Amino acid sequence: MLAQFALFDGFDPLDVIAPFEVFCAARAFTDRVDAEFASAEGARDVPSSIRAVSLRATAPLDPDRADLIVVPGVAGTLPPQGRDAAPRGPQPADTVPDIIRRALATGLPDVLAKALATPGTTVATVCGGSLVLSMAGLVRGRHATTHHQGLELLGRGGVHVTRARVVDDGDLVTAGGVTSGLDLGLYLLERETGPGLALAVEELFEHERRGVVWRAPA
Repeated sequence: MLAQFALFDGFDPLDVIAPFEVFCAARAFTDRVDAEFASAEGARDVPSSIRAVSLRATAPLDPDRADLIVVPGVAGTLPPQGRDAAPRGPQPADTVPDIIRRALATGLPDVLAKALATPGTTVATVCGGSLVLSMAGLVRGRHATTHHQGLELLGRGGVHVTRARVVDDGDLVTAGGVTSGLDLGLYLLERETGPGLALAVEELFEHERRGVVWRAPA
Protein backbone atom coordinates (compact mmCIF):
# COMPACT_ATOMS: atom_id res chain seq x y z
CA MET A 1 0.00 0.00 0.00
CA LEU A 2 1.46 3.35 -1.05
CA ALA A 3 0.38 6.35 1.02
CA GLN A 4 1.10 9.75 -0.48
CA PHE A 5 1.01 12.79 1.80
CA ALA A 6 -0.18 15.86 -0.09
CA LEU A 7 2.00 18.91 0.59
CA PHE A 8 0.93 22.41 -0.43
CA ASP A 9 2.14 25.85 0.61
CA GLY A 10 0.87 26.57 4.12
CA PHE A 11 0.18 23.00 5.27
CA ASP A 12 0.26 22.21 9.00
CA PRO A 13 3.40 20.09 9.61
CA LEU A 14 1.99 18.08 12.52
CA ASP A 15 -1.02 17.07 10.40
CA VAL A 16 1.49 15.43 8.05
CA ILE A 17 4.26 14.17 10.31
CA ALA A 18 2.11 12.24 12.81
CA PRO A 19 0.38 9.88 10.33
CA PHE A 20 3.47 9.80 8.08
CA GLU A 21 5.54 8.46 10.97
CA VAL A 22 2.88 5.83 11.65
CA PHE A 23 3.28 4.51 8.11
CA CYS A 24 7.06 4.74 8.26
CA ALA A 25 7.09 2.76 11.51
CA ALA A 26 4.90 0.09 9.90
CA ARG A 27 7.70 -0.57 7.44
CA ALA A 28 9.72 -2.05 10.33
CA PHE A 29 7.14 -4.85 10.49
CA THR A 30 6.12 -5.33 6.85
CA ASP A 31 7.16 -4.49 3.29
CA ARG A 32 3.50 -4.06 2.28
CA VAL A 33 3.39 -0.40 3.36
CA ASP A 34 5.23 2.58 1.90
CA ALA A 35 4.84 6.34 2.30
CA GLU A 36 6.14 9.45 0.56
CA PHE A 37 5.69 13.21 0.49
CA ALA A 38 4.16 14.48 -2.75
CA SER A 39 2.76 17.67 -4.25
CA ALA A 40 0.60 18.57 -7.22
CA GLU A 41 3.64 20.24 -8.78
CA GLY A 42 5.99 17.29 -8.24
CA ALA A 43 9.30 17.27 -6.41
CA ARG A 44 9.95 20.56 -4.58
CA ASP A 45 10.51 22.11 -1.15
CA VAL A 46 7.12 23.01 0.31
CA PRO A 47 6.84 25.68 3.05
CA SER A 48 4.44 25.00 5.90
CA SER A 49 2.25 27.36 7.93
CA ILE A 50 4.95 27.34 10.61
CA ARG A 51 7.78 29.71 9.77
CA ALA A 52 11.13 27.99 9.12
CA VAL A 53 9.49 24.55 8.72
CA SER A 54 9.29 22.99 5.26
CA LEU A 55 9.24 19.47 3.85
CA ARG A 56 10.57 18.08 0.59
CA ALA A 57 8.04 16.54 -1.78
CA THR A 58 9.79 13.78 -3.68
CA ALA A 59 7.07 12.84 -6.16
CA PRO A 60 3.96 14.19 -7.93
CA LEU A 61 0.59 13.41 -6.39
CA ASP A 62 -0.69 10.51 -8.47
CA PRO A 63 -3.99 8.73 -7.70
CA ASP A 64 -3.06 6.06 -10.26
CA ARG A 65 -0.04 5.12 -8.11
CA ALA A 66 -1.28 5.81 -4.61
CA ASP A 67 -3.67 3.62 -2.67
CA LEU A 68 -4.08 6.38 -0.10
CA ILE A 69 -3.71 10.17 -0.31
CA VAL A 70 -3.58 12.04 3.00
CA VAL A 71 -4.48 15.74 2.94
CA PRO A 72 -3.39 17.93 5.88
CA GLY A 73 -4.97 21.12 7.07
CA VAL A 74 -3.25 24.46 7.70
CA ALA A 75 -2.14 26.32 10.81
CA GLY A 76 -3.83 29.68 11.15
CA THR A 77 -6.81 31.53 12.58
CA LEU A 78 -10.43 31.20 11.57
CA PRO A 79 -12.56 34.26 10.73
CA PRO A 80 -15.44 35.01 13.13
CA GLN A 81 -18.39 32.65 12.66
CA GLY A 82 -22.02 32.46 13.75
CA ARG A 83 -23.22 35.39 15.85
CA ASP A 84 -19.70 36.83 15.86
CA ALA A 85 -19.42 36.78 12.07
CA ALA A 86 -19.20 40.59 11.78
CA PRO A 87 -15.47 41.42 11.84
CA ARG A 88 -14.27 43.59 14.71
CA GLY A 89 -11.07 45.54 14.24
CA PRO A 90 -8.09 44.52 12.09
CA GLN A 91 -8.27 40.99 10.74
CA PRO A 92 -5.26 38.65 10.41
CA ALA A 93 -3.77 38.52 6.92
CA ASP A 94 -3.59 34.74 6.78
CA THR A 95 -6.72 33.02 8.00
CA VAL A 96 -7.27 29.32 7.39
CA PRO A 97 -9.65 29.99 4.45
CA ASP A 98 -7.10 32.41 2.92
CA ILE A 99 -4.35 29.78 2.95
CA ILE A 100 -6.70 27.11 1.59
CA ARG A 101 -7.92 29.38 -1.23
CA ARG A 102 -4.34 29.90 -2.36
CA ALA A 103 -3.80 26.13 -2.37
CA LEU A 104 -6.98 25.68 -4.41
CA ALA A 105 -5.64 28.09 -7.05
CA THR A 106 -3.01 25.47 -7.93
CA GLY A 107 -3.38 22.06 -9.53
CA LEU A 108 -4.23 20.49 -6.16
CA PRO A 109 -8.05 20.36 -6.49
CA ASP A 110 -7.88 18.61 -9.88
CA VAL A 111 -5.64 15.91 -8.43
CA LEU A 112 -7.87 15.45 -5.38
CA ALA A 113 -10.98 15.27 -7.58
CA LYS A 114 -9.29 12.53 -9.61
CA ALA A 115 -8.33 10.69 -6.43
CA LEU A 116 -11.91 10.69 -5.16
CA ALA A 117 -13.07 9.39 -8.54
CA THR A 118 -10.43 6.64 -8.80
CA PRO A 119 -11.64 3.19 -7.70
CA GLY A 120 -9.38 1.69 -5.07
CA THR A 121 -7.91 5.02 -3.93
CA THR A 122 -8.83 6.36 -0.49
CA VAL A 123 -8.55 10.04 0.39
CA ALA A 124 -7.94 10.79 4.07
CA THR A 125 -7.69 14.13 5.85
CA VAL A 126 -6.35 15.44 9.14
CA CYS A 127 -7.86 18.47 10.86
CA GLY A 128 -8.54 21.18 8.23
CA GLY A 129 -7.71 18.85 5.34
CA SER A 130 -11.44 18.19 5.06
CA LEU A 131 -11.95 21.95 4.66
CA VAL A 132 -9.62 21.82 1.66
CA LEU A 133 -11.90 19.21 0.07
CA SER A 134 -15.07 21.02 1.10
CA MET A 135 -13.97 24.44 -0.17
CA ALA A 136 -13.04 22.76 -3.46
CA GLY A 137 -16.61 21.45 -3.71
CA LEU A 138 -15.47 17.81 -3.72
CA VAL A 139 -17.28 16.29 -0.72
CA ARG A 140 -20.81 17.71 -0.81
CA GLY A 141 -23.20 15.17 0.70
CA ARG A 142 -20.38 13.16 2.33
CA HIS A 143 -19.84 12.55 6.05
CA ALA A 144 -16.73 14.21 7.45
CA THR A 145 -15.20 15.92 10.46
CA THR A 146 -12.51 18.51 11.17
CA HIS A 147 -11.10 20.56 14.05
CA HIS A 148 -13.96 21.63 16.34
CA GLN A 149 -13.40 25.29 15.44
CA GLY A 150 -13.96 24.56 11.76
CA LEU A 151 -17.12 22.44 11.96
CA GLU A 152 -19.44 25.32 11.02
CA LEU A 153 -17.29 26.23 8.03
CA LEU A 154 -17.18 22.56 6.98
CA GLY A 155 -20.96 22.35 7.07
CA ARG A 156 -21.30 25.34 4.74
CA GLY A 157 -19.86 23.17 1.98
CA GLY A 158 -22.82 20.79 2.09
CA VAL A 159 -20.98 18.23 4.20
CA HIS A 160 -22.79 16.06 6.75
CA VAL A 161 -20.73 17.15 9.75
CA THR A 162 -20.08 14.23 12.09
CA ARG A 163 -18.50 14.93 15.46
CA ALA A 164 -16.18 11.98 15.90
CA ARG A 165 -12.44 11.56 16.25
CA VAL A 166 -12.30 9.62 12.96
CA VAL A 167 -15.10 9.42 10.36
CA ASP A 168 -15.01 6.57 7.84
CA ASP A 169 -17.18 7.30 4.80
CA GLY A 170 -15.76 4.59 2.57
CA ASP A 171 -13.16 6.06 0.24
CA LEU A 172 -13.16 9.25 2.34
CA VAL A 173 -11.75 9.03 5.87
CA THR A 174 -11.43 12.23 7.92
CA ALA A 175 -10.02 13.00 11.35
CA GLY A 176 -10.58 15.83 13.82
CA GLY A 177 -8.04 18.19 15.38
CA VAL A 178 -4.32 18.15 14.74
CA THR A 179 -3.42 15.40 17.26
CA SER A 180 -5.91 13.04 15.63
CA GLY A 181 -3.35 12.31 12.90
CA LEU A 182 -1.92 9.48 15.00
CA ASP A 183 -5.37 7.94 15.44
CA LEU A 184 -6.10 8.30 11.73
CA GLY A 185 -2.85 6.62 10.72
CA LEU A 186 -3.37 3.71 13.09
CA TYR A 187 -6.99 3.28 12.03
CA LEU A 188 -6.05 3.22 8.34
CA LEU A 189 -3.32 0.64 9.05
CA GLU A 190 -5.90 -1.52 10.81
CA ARG A 191 -8.50 -1.06 8.07
CA GLU A 192 -6.14 -1.82 5.20
CA THR A 193 -3.76 -4.41 6.68
CA GLY A 194 -5.43 -5.82 9.79
CA PRO A 195 -5.22 -5.19 13.55
CA GLY A 196 -1.88 -6.90 14.12
CA LEU A 197 0.20 -4.28 12.34
CA ALA A 198 -1.76 -1.38 13.85
CA LEU A 199 -1.30 -2.84 17.34
CA ALA A 200 2.45 -3.27 16.79
CA VAL A 201 2.86 0.39 15.81
CA GLU A 202 0.54 1.54 18.59
CA GLU A 203 2.69 -0.27 21.14
CA LEU A 204 5.88 1.10 19.57
CA PHE A 205 4.55 4.66 19.89
CA GLU A 206 3.06 4.00 23.36
CA HIS A 207 -0.10 5.65 22.12
CA GLU A 208 -3.68 4.58 22.84
CA ARG A 209 -6.21 5.61 20.24
CA ARG A 210 -9.00 7.91 21.39
CA GLY A 211 -12.70 8.01 20.63
CA VAL A 212 -15.02 5.87 18.54
CA VAL A 213 -14.63 5.64 14.77
CA TRP A 214 -17.88 6.61 13.01
CA ARG A 215 -18.48 4.38 10.00
CA ALA A 216 -20.97 4.96 7.21
CA PRO A 217 -23.76 2.35 7.10
CA ALA A 218 -23.11 -0.40 4.59
